[in-house]
Amino acid sequence: MTQHTFSFSFQILDFEELMPHDKNLIEEARKATKRAYAPYSQYQVGAALLLENGTIVTGNNQENAAYPSGLCAERTAFFWAKSQFPDLKILTAAVSAKPSGEENFVGVTPCGGCRQVMLEYEIAQNQAIRLVLEGENGKVKLIEKVSYLLPLCFSNKNL
Repeated sequence: MTQHTFSFSFQILDFEELMPHDKNLIEEARKATKRAYAPYSQYQVGAALLLENGTIVTGNNQENAAYPSGLCAERTAFFWAKSQFPDLKILTAAVSAKPSGEENFVGVTPCGGCRQVMLEYEIAQNQAIRLVLEGENGKVKLIEKVSYLLPLCFSNKNL
């Protein structure tokens, strides 16, 4: 028998402790939550991506009564970025969320489907994508690469 262990570390910072570029990205993700179409879940999610040329691309969740026809904020942003800027690498992805009608943001982490999509882009570009995730009570989680969130991943190497 061979035993394996997965572990990774990440930082939790107060919003004010973030570097200016990470603050800006979280702010853009927060703005994107306001444009979410979430009439069913009442849970607005926004994502903002920083591309290697400095462009920021945003996305938000888009729901549909014909579940599962909706799309998460992260996938909306990633798909749009790659459709419009196919040759640019994604450096950082920020995600924020809040209940509809409320001003306070809540802790958020990407769903499994979004983790898989983000990981696929990370593998394809052969460069880590940093994550800046809205946390509880004004905290922010910094994770150095998407692959930390999906250690036993399915990828093109499995095909």
